Amino acid sequence: MSKVFQNAAAAIADIQDGATLMLGGFGLCGIPENCISALVQKKVKGLTCISNNAGVDDFGIGLMLQQKQVKKMISSYVGENAEFERQLLSGELEVELIPQGTLATRCMAAGYGMPAVFTPAGVDTEVADGKEIREFNGKRYLLEYAFDADFAIVKAWKGDTMGNLIFRGTARNFNPLMAMAGKITIAEVEELVPAGELDPNHIHTPGIYVHRIFQGVDYEKRIEQRTISKS
Repeated sequence: MSKVFQNAAAAIADIQDGATLMLGGFGLCGIPENCISALVQKKVKGLTCISNNAGVDDFGIGLMLQQKQVKKMISSYVGENAEFERQLLSGELEVELIPQGTLATRCMAAGYGMPAVFTPAGVDTEVADGKEIREFNGKRYLLEYAFDADFAIVKAWKGDTMGNLIFRGTARNFNPLMAMAGKITIAEVEELVPAGELDPNHIHTPGIYVHRIFQGVDYEKRIEQRTISKS
């Protein structure tokens, strides 16, 4: 069965209301822009989104928040989105904030088939409320469960028709971990090439993890915080 889809709309067509999604990216770097746009157009609702952040007001996951498509955000950082803040304070949006390393580790655990992990991050903080704590070699650790996502949606620089992926620079971020972790992984790429054309030594995510792939279009690649130096 071919993994290649014509576009984002086709690749996300079976995502239904109430789904749990992982979305790759860090800030606005390496986010699946085409799939997010397609989800906005599809008007799917009641989503649980697992992502490092919630985008900004008019870009990334922020577009889905504007349309009230997101029921719950599981994130590490959400400070650049005023609409997110408004929905959180008004009680419209459920939010689970977790340490960034824990976010990565829970993705990894899901990809490795591990049900849970123990981590020292969050012990003796609000993060630990209601969670099991154990002591190993005199140090306390917090039990965190692997994520259980219906779909993982990632963005890569280059991929082939078998689903092998190469990420570029910092756009790699959470994408490889999330690609391993979804029940169905959808990859959008800037360049899609025939199988066998990628150097195996350069592949970051093997195609075994990827179920659907398509070549994206019109990437804006917006910079979240532009910092320049005086000449």
